Amino acid sequence: MLRVISKVKDTYYSSQESFRIRYYKIYFYLEDDTIQVNEPGVINSGLPQGTSIRRHRISLPPPNDDQFYTVSHFNINIDVVFYGRKFRIYDCDTFTKNFLKKIGTKLNPPGQCPVDPYMKMRRETLEFVDPFRPYQSIDTLKQFLQYDRKVLRFFCLWDDSTSLFGDRREFILYYFLSDDTIEIREVLPNNSGRETMSSFLQRSKIPKHGPPGVYQPGQITDRAVLNIYGGLSEWRANGYLLDKYQLGKVKQEFYTDRDLSAGATLNVWGRKVLLCDCDEFTKNYYKAKYKIDNFTAISCKPPPLPKIERKFPPYTGFGSEEDSLRSCIGLKPTPHHKIFRKFMEYDGNVNNILRYLGKLITDKCADVDRLFVIAFYLSNGTISVFEPTERHSGNAVGMFLKRSRVKKPGQEVFKSELSEYIKAEELYIGTTVNINGYLFLVLNADEYTLKYMESNTDKFPYSNFDLAIQKLKQEQSRSTEIKQMFSAADCYHTKVMPYNTFRDILMSITLGKLIEQEFITIARHYQVPEIVEPDIAYLIPRVHEKFKKNMFENFDIIVFNCMYEDREKKGVLPTKDIKRMCKASRLPLSDDLLGTLLSKFEDKDKQINYKEFFSTLNWRKNPIPELQFPPYLKERYEDVWVGLPSPIPVKYIRYLDFLEDVYGLEEK
Repeated sequence: MLRVISKVKDTYYSSQESFRIRYYKIYFYLEDDTIQVNEPGVINSGLPQGTSIRRHRISLPPPNDDQFYTVSHFNINIDVVFYGRKFRIYDCDTFTKNFLKKIGTKLNPPGQCPVDPYMKMRRETLEFVDPFRPYQSIDTLKQFLQYDRKVLRFFCLWDDSTSLFGDRREFILYYFLSDDTIEIREVLPNNSGRETMSSFLQRSKIPKHGPPGVYQPGQITDRAVLNIYGGLSEWRANGYLLDKYQLGKVKQEFYTDRDLSAGATLNVWGRKVLLCDCDEFTKNYYKAKYKIDNFTAISCKPPPLPKIERKFPPYTGFGSEEDSLRSCIGLKPTPHHKIFRKFMEYDGNVNNILRYLGKLITDKCADVDRLFVIAFYLSNGTISVFEPTERHSGNAVGMFLKRSRVKKPGQEVFKSELSEYIKAEELYIGTTVNINGYLFLVLNADEYTLKYMESNTDKFPYSNFDLAIQKLKQEQSRSTEIKQMFSAADCYHTKVMPYNTFRDILMSITLGKLIEQEFITIARHYQVPEIVEPDIAYLIPRVHEKFKKNMFENFDIIVFNCMYEDREKKGVLPTKDIKRMCKASRLPLSDDLLGTLLSKFEDKDKQINYKEFFSTLNWRKNPIPELQFPPYLKERYEDVWVGLPSPIPVKYIRYLDFLEDVYGLEEK
């Protein structure tokens, strides 16, 4: 079946037209070479339309009327005659074009479809005739039923800080999808000083170009009304005369949901409102309808105010620097606030003092060999320096520096800023510290100080064992030579080495890469442990302290049980029986402490005088006034370190374990 579009010209007796162009569709059926001509219907045309020629074979015009039309007689831009009526074929559909090309027909270029002048004039007339009322109704029911109770919410900002007495005001914009209206409410912070009415703009449509001013009547209507006529007769109703050219009509544009997005600026009656963010429902709405995924929020908070540097007057020299600063902060001076947590954690305990042995660096021959004890108090960062007593030294021994904070050298005295003081991290073995103009070389430290630095390697990096070992592993290429050096030093093959020999070998290996504190850290890790038996004068106060904390007083019952076990009335019992009875009575002592205590009271036959033993433990009848430390931990008072450390921090070192861990070398 071939479908061909054609035109035909008809002339009628009319004053408004001299000819008429009518459009037809010609269908050629390939199965039997039949032809059908149809005219598409036009509303109110007044012409008979529909099937113009029914389907059948049509003969050619004379003198070839004995032949019929075939597919070879059709092409584009040609004329065909059906029963004396001439049709102009100006185009055909795609199927027809492809079929004609396949059978070898050369298609002509398509022609242009002519326009019927009468239908054009009629359409222009109908545009200004219908409707005959001034207002046309717009069906908004569908939009209302679809989007009722669905509101878009945006968080916005109006920055009016540039005007006089203006500030930044935060709003919430509600866009009602049911009728495209907008309502703006203000977010009032507490104690803002504004009225409690939060409504900033009533629900209405917002014009894009506002404020537009005052419109004349009829300017913003859909159809302009020129006049009203009627009343000429009883049967004629009132009518309206409209302005078909719409002269003076104002086209007003309003904001819709397409214009709203994060970062957009709305003109709300002359006020620039910035949309900063939106809620989740609004984001889902724009994702579903407009395929928008970028919802980058803008901060509504004002930029931080420029920080004004407060300059305090310089230190006057009266009192401490903190007291002078506090007198400038407020009208009523208040004392300087101390770190109470740090004070409660470290103050009142003699073990929370870092003690170092220092040597005075001076050019005076009389002061070259003077040794001092430098104590650093962790509770408040103060330092005290004490010189131990030495006979026939000729020096005024005793307190060298009273406990106080020590300033770092090179600071201005009269300045506005607080001074910097020496901290615990700046004190380590091998460093030189300047204390009020006196230079001290730190030679050694006590056991508590060394353990404290090793447990706080973030503040004392030179006490970090891993960092020190990494420096030694850099000499991995000399591992064989290093083993030979250690083997030559241990000529008797004892597998241990004195500290000084070990230190000299490491100094020759690292060539100054390690400081004294790192040597001591490595040596303490591989030292040969020394077995030190605790003194009985230290154990008894420690045991009494345990009993006091647990309020244990059942000593008489234990003695009575021991007397019952002592059938021969010798006054002694085996150590294992005493230990069993102590555990049965639930003494608040650990197994190690109880075993050490029993070993101090047993005789050569592994027996203990139970009356003497429990009488000593009875803290009610035989109290001990204060805790007595062993000689190697004994303190006279907090500023004096009587037990000066040995210049050698450890005696012997397991150098084979050191070689295996660092260089992977083992003894063969």
